[in-house]
Amino acid sequence: MVCLTSQKIDTKLVSEALKALGKENFALIIHGSSFPSKEGEDTGFGTFNSEAGHELIDYAHGIFNAIQLGPAGKTKVSDSSPYTGTIFSGNPLFIDLKQLTEKKWDNILSQATYEKVVAANPNQNQGKTAYTYITKAQNEALKEAWSNFKEIHGGLLGSPLKKDFEKFKKENSAWLDNDSLYEALSIENDNDFWYTWKNETDKKLMNPKSDEEKKAYAKRIDEVKKKYEDEIDFYKFCQFVLEVQNEETKKFALSKGIKMIADRQVAFSDRDAWAYQSLFLDGWYLGCPPDYFSKDGQAWGFPVMDPEKMFNEDNSLGEGGKLMKNLYKKMFKENPGGVRIDHIVGLIDPWVYKVGKKPMCEEGAGRLYSSPEHPELSKYAIAKNEDLDWTLEADKEKRVKTLSEEQIKLYGRFIEKIVIAAAKECGLDKNAIVCEDLGTLTNPVDAVMKKYGLQGMRLTQFVVPEKPEHPYRCKNIGENVWTMVGTHDNLPISMWADSMINTHEGYLHAKNLVEDLFAEAENKDDIIVRLTQDKEYLKFVKITEIFASKAKNIQMFFTDYFQINDVYNRPGTSGDQNWSLRLPNNYKELTPIDLHAILKAAIISRGKEFASKHAALIEKLS
Repeated sequence: MVCLTSQKIDTKLVSEALKALGKENFALIIHGSSFPSKEGEDTGFGTFNSEAGHELIDYAHGIFNAIQLGPAGKTKVSDSSPYTGTIFSGNPLFIDLKQLTEKKWDNILSQATYEKVVAANPNQNQGKTAYTYITKAQNEALKEAWSNFKEIHGGLLGSPLKKDFEKFKKENSAWLDNDSLYEALSIENDNDFWYTWKNETDKKLMNPKSDEEKKAYAKRIDEVKKKYEDEIDFYKFCQFVLEVQNEETKKFALSKGIKMIADRQVAFSDRDAWAYQSLFLDGWYLGCPPDYFSKDGQAWGFPVMDPEKMFNEDNSLGEGGKLMKNLYKKMFKENPGGVRIDHIVGLIDPWVYKVGKKPMCEEGAGRLYSSPEHPELSKYAIAKNEDLDWTLEADKEKRVKTLSEEQIKLYGRFIEKIVIAAAKECGLDKNAIVCEDLGTLTNPVDAVMKKYGLQGMRLTQFVVPEKPEHPYRCKNIGENVWTMVGTHDNLPISMWADSMINTHEGYLHAKNLVEDLFAEAENKDDIIVRLTQDKEYLKFVKITEIFASKAKNIQMFFTDYFQINDVYNRPGTSGDQNWSLRLPNNYKELTPIDLHAILKAAIISRGKEFASKHAALIEKLS
């Protein structure tokens, strides 16, 4: 039996093997909250900015050349999902409190307070976040740091830290003023969910409908700013500290040859929905049409950018378009490894539904730019009636059957004029864009991705074995993609393999794997039998598959690399247990995958001629 056993990894050998297999990027997927802590420093939430976070980056270098993070926006007190975070503000939970106890921050946080936060963590050294606990504890600790910062630097006009803080506030005022005002209003209205605020005026401050309202709202804003001046500055201070620490981490990672890749969700947070409500399409939400997993569709409740606010009639950027370009410029600037967009369909061909309704055709839902027959959405349609296959319902992927070059360009406006343009202005190119295109892929999305040469994703765990030409199958995976066995939404490959043993579906997977990876083997039937009965071998071959594919870019979720038999996210569930899995603090004692053996098997799977060419490399990997 082939086991995934521990061994000392020869990083030069790994690099040589990856190069031989045509791999340009090998990224470790680990969201910020899942980073480990050092002994005696576990506050209840992971961060890449801590000493332990830097140690993991150091551990990863030489094996990986990139780390794929999760969304880093500020999350709600009541919801730990990073995919509901803010688009500009960072999550203060990623601030490393320990640094604030040190001289470089003038010891603005007492050692006693820091130790108290660590000691009271209910999930101490359990490999889990304690979201409800740390949200409150972190905020209280940061308030102490803010108080001391003011005391130390308040009257020091020449203070470098104070100068940097004032500069930060000025340079980021476009988004920071709105987000910090929202924080003040959350205190005023006793919660951070603006839809339930008692003060109706506070709900609409960013969306006046007349000159009279504009004057009244401006007066209310001034009133709130004066009343909560300190709270507003505290919010800005937290964002400042976070940016300083993030910048230090970025520089450290680059010094180790590691590129950090950001994750930009297609959704907007409640805070953003409030701040930019004038730019959203009134009465509509972004969601997902009915499918195998949800017969009524997925009602996400996220606002949708108004197409008429995104682009002007001459296709130049409107107010909404400029906002989004500024967002992507900020992300590319802060993350030289690029940005993963989750999900690309939501930018190019989004499914929208009416507020108060289900995301179903019969209740008025449709694709924003592909519904020329829709009484309300037709004004935004790029596809015309003659482009549609009328035998298919509006929620079907292939309903738009024909598109002209001009139409493809219109569908791709967001990509070309906002995302790619932002990347270029930050010294990057389209290869810095990772497109999450798993699942639904409509013809307009497919056409745009091909036109601009965008890199999509191939998730081999989700291959449909009955379909020989399925795009997630090894033999069908092309070069210009990112390939992985699973992401944050999937079972670890070990749990998947266990579910396949002695099943018909497992047999179909085994048969395909043998056809694709053991084409020249003389004992194919024996290998199939072994794959259907031995979960460790199935896991080994399934991981080998992504390296054996032609894909130039590989990603691996941390649970798969470190062989952790636990789930990070169970879609559709909420609460502190979800999104809580962390890399254990003792991860260096874990048994990671046997990368030497996997790379050797991947090289051999390419055939005798390829293996003969790399015989010396195979020998060294043995």
